[in-house]
Amino acid sequence: MLRRKFYEKLLEWKKKPRKKPLLVRGARQVGKTFIIRQFAKTYDSYVELNFLKSPEHGRIFEGALDAESIYSRITLIVKDVHLVPGRTLIFLDEIQKCGAARTALKFLAEDGRYDIVASGSLLGIQQNGVASIPVGYEETAVMYSLDFEEFLWAKGYADAHIASAREAFAKCGKVDDLLNAKFHEETRDYIAIGGMPAVVDAFSVNRDYGEADAIQRGIIRDYMDDILNYAPDAEKPKVRSCFLSIPRQLARESENRKFKYAEVEKGVGARKYGNSVEWLRDAEIAEMAYNLTAPLYPLSAYVDDSIFKLYLSDIGLLTAMYGFGMKASVVGGTISGTVKGALYENLVASCLVRNGHQLRYIRDKHEPLEVEFLVEVEDMVVPIEVKASNSSTASLDRLLARDDIPFGYKLTGGNVGVCGKKTTLPHYMVMFL
Repeated sequence: MLRRKFYEKLLEWKKKPRKKPLLVRGARQVGKTFIIRQFAKTYDSYVELNFLKSPEHGRIFEGALDAESIYSRITLIVKDVHLVPGRTLIFLDEIQKCGAARTALKFLAEDGRYDIVASGSLLGIQQNGVASIPVGYEETAVMYSLDFEEFLWAKGYADAHIASAREAFAKCGKVDDLLNAKFHEETRDYIAIGGMPAVVDAFSVNRDYGEADAIQRGIIRDYMDDILNYAPDAEKPKVRSCFLSIPRQLARESENRKFKYAEVEKGVGARKYGNSVEWLRDAEIAEMAYNLTAPLYPLSAYVDDSIFKLYLSDIGLLTAMYGFGMKASVVGGTISGTVKGALYENLVASCLVRNGHQLRYIRDKHEPLEVEFLVEVEDMVVPIEVKASNSSTASLDRLLARDDIPFGYKLTGGNVGVCGKKTTLPHYMVMFL
């Protein structure tokens, strides 16, 4: 079984004395159902309602939505149910298929006899008959595909190996040369394989890149099917075109990787394709990084939402979209050019999102100034420049010359080093940021 950090989040939620129902969001196939079923083993009794596989479970939420009526209908429709107050978990899977169940979370929260976890994909864009979103009566958590640390666990690395690198990060000291080389090698594997559980699980057993690629392509087809099935009719071809354009959008020269609607279709703009990009973001298939007008705290006050980059949520799927041959180039370390920069930039973007950061960057052609990411640490702005090779960092140096920027990071393929306010880190240390 893959070790997932989200399991600890579930345990923390369970400890809360008066908890709200937990709504677990996330893209298709990131492992939501599996991890919740494992978590259910910590309860004395468990009820799973799956509105996709068992549409008859939707009948439980027809009629009155008070807790007493719902629980009574559960015992009528689901066999061998044993509800024990305080010791039962009720799991509402694929809740996007039953709008009434989402509405009912308010009444189940007020009742509080049983722990309720709901999950689903496309929850950001599919309401499907939800009469009332239970604002204030549900707790939301987003689950992603495996991050790099979870990938290392799947590959058999011990906590001590990761702790050694973490200590080097904390002390700004060099990582042992052998461990540093191995982690760079694993970073290249992570770029090729990504973090989708089915892909990682299969690869960790057989180390078969072809098998991994086949599973990745199946997931990409599933995403395309989701677009066909769930995007508004007028948006379907536009969402599909935006999705397929992401690899080539990112493969442009680094200073020009912003998402261009004209790259999707010449002569058009946000009026035609803006909703399509937002659909991909809300479906949690892609992540948007907005440009900043100034590197000042709070960053949210200086966002220009008309200029943005679009990254895939899982780095392995991006690699797969470049073609199977890209895996050999990445793993072998022979990749070069703008695609190499695109992959490493997407790698860092996905890791920052998993660590809770908003994606923002700054590009000012008049300075000139281009830094891939700026994040907030307490009330400070911290720039992060991503280098596929160990090249110069003129833009980062320009930011670090400011008195209000305390320090910054340069992510490269080398080891840890410090020069004034700039700390150079191996790419894999983004997991610690």
